[in-house]
Amino acid sequence: MKFIHRLGYYLGGFALGLILLLFFLNGKDASCDYGPNARTVKNISSKPFQYSEKAAFFIEKEALDSTTVVNLVKFGDVDFSHSQTNVDSCKVYRIENSYKQRDLELMIKNCDSVSTVLNILYKTNS
Repeated sequence: MKFIHRLGYYLGGFALGLILLLFFLNGKDASCDYGPNARTVKNISSKPFQYSEKAAFFIEKEALDSTTVVNLVKFGDVDFSHSQTNVDSCKVYRIENSYKQRDLELMIKNCDSVSTVLNILYKTNS
């Protein structure tokens, strides 16, 4: 069998497999959260949020809404070097993101049933 025929059969089967895969996965919420940052953010975002007094004051002062805070967490970067991940109960994560061209730091306490935003502050460049 010539190479061009083998290539044609291979590409035909590959295309058919892709179509079947798209058909079966259509409508499913499949995601590829394999990195530690993505897994941590997904775990935090899957729980209801509570706000400490400091965080509530910052949110009120800066006129943020809950959707903005959820998006800051969801699309933020977890700074594991400044997070407290070696405790057994509730881990505290530092998430960095930017809002209106200013860098923010969010401290979030991640427990089994709830995520608590402990503090939100503007990041200093020192």
